[in-house]
Amino acid sequence: MPAAPVKFAYWVPNVSGGLVTSKIEQRTDWGYDYNRELAVLAENNGFDYALSQVRYMASYGAEFQHESTSFSLALLLATQRLKVIAAVHPGLWHPGVLAKLGATADHLSKGRFAVNVVSGWFKGEFTALGEPWLEHDERYRRSEEFITALRKIWTEDHAELGGDFYRLRDFSLKPKPLNTEDRPHPEIFQGGNSSAARAMAGRVSDWYFSNGKDFDGVVEQITDVRKSAAEVGRRAPKFGLNGFLIARDTEAEARETLREIVAKADTEAVEGFGAAVKQAGQSTGDKKGMWQDSTFEDLVQYNDGFRTGLIGTPEQIAERIVAYKKLGVDLLLLGFLHYHEEVEYFGKRVLPLVRELEAQLPDSDA
Repeated sequence: MPAAPVKFAYWVPNVSGGLVTSKIEQRTDWGYDYNRELAVLAENNGFDYALSQVRYMASYGAEFQHESTSFSLALLLATQRLKVIAAVHPGLWHPGVLAKLGATADHLSKGRFAVNVVSGWFKGEFTALGEPWLEHDERYRRSEEFITALRKIWTEDHAELGGDFYRLRDFSLKPKPLNTEDRPHPEIFQGGNSSAARAMAGRVSDWYFSNGKDFDGVVEQITDVRKSAAEVGRRAPKFGLNGFLIARDTEAEARETLREIVAKADTEAVEGFGAAVKQAGQSTGDKKGMWQDSTFEDLVQYNDGFRTGLIGTPEQIAERIVAYKKLGVDLLLLGFLHYHEEVEYFGKRVLPLVRELEAQLPDSDA
């Protein structure tokens, strides 16, 4: 039986500043009108998912931002097939409140709502709101409990949970979200690169998102996540990989675009972001937190998207995407410099080549 084709998601630019922290021109906009048009364009050019970002206060080149869950619902209502993933923070959300919102959004969108549980890297955001900032592994322990509670509420009546962070006592949610052939409840995504994140993903998540990685980095993470799932007798989550895509007619043009992005980087914003995220990862016992080995150039795309290497001609990019698929990547989460134009270019020039290469794979490789 052939494997499912690799899926594609895009970062919703609902945060000002675009997807690179650079003063290069970015023909993109954080407003709703632009994003509504983009969502329709994306679903008509081969994209399966969109991920709405979450930032609660102005910082590091993201001076303005729309809230993720409300923005996701607006995009769902503007589209027909696109699934929209809303990023949420345990500690700022209660799982019961999110479960209620998610059930309504799922009904309104006919089963296209999903969530991305973000354990948090931005200490200043929590402290500015007067909320406690937990140590790294405690944040992931809270996220695991959050997901456990969310799934219980979405699938059980009289849900019970006696956790360290969340407690449910005979809680029943009605209506529950839709139970479809594709999924019993809205899909639960989770990010993070640390050992705690990988272990948690194997135990409770439907999808694991990785920062940008080369082939070796992807293999290491997939191996760890699958091992964690096997230890609890669970099917491993699907694997999503972040990448910033620069497709041009020639490799020289693509490389020059990357060079210009980095040359025009907003140094102050990149360094401020770097300091914030590295303190989050340095608190891990084995120093495997996100962004720990990221260079200045990597951080110009704030989820290490350049490291995935989706830079070149449509042919080069398609070959690299299929190579990642052969390693076990199920989904590519993409960012672009000029969204409208480049999403359409991707759909017309890159995606058909990906599907051609996939069709040539032996079933054992697919």
